[in-house]
Amino acid sequence: MSSVIEIPLMNGLTEQQAADLDRHVRWTTYDANELIIDYDEPSREIRFVMSGKVRILLRTPTGKEVILDELGPGKYFGEMAAIDKSSRSANVTALEVSKVCVMPAPVFLQLMRDNGDLSLDVLRLLSTRVRELNHRLGEHTFLTTRQRLCAELLRQSRPRGNDPAQRIVSPPPLQKDIADRIGTQREVVTRELSALKKIGLVETTRGGLVLLDPKGINEVISDALVR
Repeated sequence: MSSVIEIPLMNGLTEQQAADLDRHVRWTTYDANELIIDYDEPSREIRFVMSGKVRILLRTPTGKEVILDELGPGKYFGEMAAIDKSSRSANVTALEVSKVCVMPAPVFLQLMRDNGDLSLDVLRLLSTRVRELNHRLGEHTFLTTRQRLCAELLRQSRPRGNDPAQRIVSPPPLQKDIADRIGTQREVVTRELSALKKIGLVETTRGGLVLLDPKGINEVISDALVR
């Protein structure tokens, strides 16, 4: 049987506090590609991802999309609407079968009032998200499409096991997803990746997209910042 004590944010609760909360939450499983929250809807619950993965994105009236984040087990979303009582600011969709704990806003707010450490954790998360959004806003304002692509590839990459001087994005990212993250079209990403391959900065392997020269990729990004 599931319990809120399994949620990392709730690790500091006593067993009795967790048992009390369990009476107020519900557990929902979403299928892959199923809509969880739609933009501008009036719901207020906060949702905790127990398993699976969800995607948070903005969708414009013209159909354009910008991916904001992807959240896996232990992460949560919806806290902004619970706190300020505004409508939803983004769309959330399950990328795969995902189990989610749904907590009513009044229960979550009372939990924050009663637990100072938990409230600080929520504030830290909000601060981190604001900083990340500010950083991405700066990228969209000051960087070219190629430079935004380089920044996103570095962000998604990790050290390559057999060559620590290189980095890899694995599994290989979908070009449509990259385009939605950096605010451009898939065809533009295709063209820019081809250009980066020609100058020896990246290559595609069966294991992923390899960043052959992370320092060189950083130099592409820095070029706009020093002009």
